[in-house]
Amino acid sequence: MGTIPVYRWRLAPEGLATFRQLRALGLRPGGQDVAAQLERPRRRREPLIAFLYRVDLARPVRPMTPARWAALERANAARRVCPECGRDAGYRIPTSLGMCTPCAYPTASAA
Repeated sequence: MGTIPVYRWRLAPEGLATFRQLRALGLRPGGQDVAAQLERPRRRREPLIAFLYRVDLARPVRPMTPARWAALERANAARRVCPECGRDAGYRIPTSLGMCTPCAYPTASAA
């Protein structure tokens, strides 16, 4: 088992692309292994790492079917319902709160 090549920032050879670059071209890695690694140095911290894939082995992105759009819409709608009060919050409920804002921060009761 060999190691993968590591390239410095902006010095990767032609024919290799990151996941986002592939997506911008309408491609996906398609099950291929990582071909190389890209490192971007940072001051006083670990370098940023990006994996590179071969463009010639990439496959086209699968199109969204009506069933996939419907499933995505149902999943997003479920994330809008507050588990405490059961109402549609009108926004995606943050996972940090786990409930809608009025349930997480109730106003002080009138005394």
